[in-house]
Amino acid sequence: MDRLLVGAGSGHVFRRDGVRGAVWYAKYRAPDGRQRQRRIGPAWVGRGRPADGCFTKRTAELWLAEVLDREAELAVPGSKVGEVLFSDAAAEWLRYVEQDRGCKPSTLRSYRSTVNGCLLPAFGHLPLERITQRQVERWRAGLLVGPRTKNKLLVELHGIFRRAEHVYGLRTNPVAGIEKLRAPQKVDLQVFTPAEVRALVAAAAGAQDAAIFLTAAFTGLRRGELLALRWGDVDFAGCLVRVRQSYSAGVVTTPKSGKVRAVPLAPEVAVVLARLGQRTRWTGDEDPVFVGDLGGFLDGSALRRRYMKALAAAGLRPLRFHDLRHTFGTRMIAQADILRVKEWMGHADVQTTMRYLHYTPKPDDAQLVAAAFAGDEPPAAAATAGRGRVAA
Repeated sequence: MDRLLVGAGSGHVFRRDGVRGAVWYAKYRAPDGRQRQRRIGPAWVGRGRPADGCFTKRTAELWLAEVLDREAELAVPGSKVGEVLFSDAAAEWLRYVEQDRGCKPSTLRSYRSTVNGCLLPAFGHLPLERITQRQVERWRAGLLVGPRTKNKLLVELHGIFRRAEHVYGLRTNPVAGIEKLRAPQKVDLQVFTPAEVRALVAAAAGAQDAAIFLTAAFTGLRRGELLALRWGDVDFAGCLVRVRQSYSAGVVTTPKSGKVRAVPLAPEVAVVLARLGQRTRWTGDEDPVFVGDLGGFLDGSALRRRYMKALAAAGLRPLRFHDLRHTFGTRMIAQADILRVKEWMGHADVQTTMRYLHYTPKPDDAQLVAAAFAGDEPPAAAATAGRGRVAA
C-alpha cells in the first residue's frame, strides 16, 4: 500500500470491486488530525486511455494529492472556520456537488439558482459559525413559497453546512435540528387521452416534432433522453429503443437513473421513425434521431415553445411536455405488471411507479368485492338470522 505525504496530511488510495464495478476510494488523515474516507470514482480496468470520469491508480493518487494540498491550505491561519463567510462555504459546496459528486447539469442549475437567488442574499455576508438555528427558522418563515419549496431549500442549505463541517471544521450545523414542514403529497397527475395525443401530433409544426411527441407518449422517455436518442439506439428488428444517454444544457450525461434501459418500440412509432430515417443526411448510428438544423442536438427550450404552440393549435389543455411521459405510465400500468413498467420508465424505486396505479381503471374490482362477501345464505335469510341473534 503506497502512502502519500503532502504537508501535514497523509493517506492512500484503494480499490473496491462491487456488483456495479470497481471503484477507487481514498483514506487519509487531514492536517488537523481527523481521518476521512472519500469515494474518488470508477476504476478504469480496460486498456488504453481511461474513459472520462474513470481513474487509474495513478490518477486516483493525483486526486488524493490535490485533496491533501487543499486540506493543507485550509489548515493555515486565515482559513479557520471563524474567518469563513457563508458565501465561501456555498462556493465550496457548489464545487463539491459539481466536481466530486458529479451532479447533472440540470441539477447544478437548480442548485446555483437556489444559492444565488435565495441563500446568498440572506446569509452570504455572515460569518459561517455565527449563523444560528433561530436565524434560519426566521428566514424560512419569511419565504413567500409553499412548504414543499421551503423543504427543498432547507435540504440544500443543510448540505452547505454539512460540507462546511467536513472542510472547515464547523462544529454545529444550524439546520440539523430544524424539522421539515408538512407538505401535501402530489398525487394528481395530468395525462393525455389517446385521442389528445394524436391531435397534438397532427398539430405539430413539422414531421420531426410530430415524431417526438408520438415517441414521448408511446415510450415514456424524458425530454433529455429523447434529445440524446441516436439511430444506433433504435432497434427496429428487435422492436426496442435503448435509452443510453440524456442531453441537457449542452451536456450529454447518463439517464436520470444512471442505468441503460430498453423500452418497447410500438409499430406506430416504428413507422414514424423509419420515415424520419429516410432523410438524406444525419442518419448514422451516432447521429441524433431528432436532429438540430446544423446536425447537432435539438434546442430543448425551442422544442418546448413549439410544443406549447402545438397544444394551442390542437385546442388541448396546457399540459407539460413531461405529461406525455405520465401518459405512457398510466396507459401501460393497465397492461403490464408494475415491475416491467418500472424498468421501462427507468424509475429507481417501485414506489414512484405505484402512483400510476391510482389511474388504472379496473371494472372487475366491484365484482371481486361482491364475491368476497358472498355467503351461503340468501341475503334476506341472512338479514333475518342476524336480527334474531341481536334480539336474543
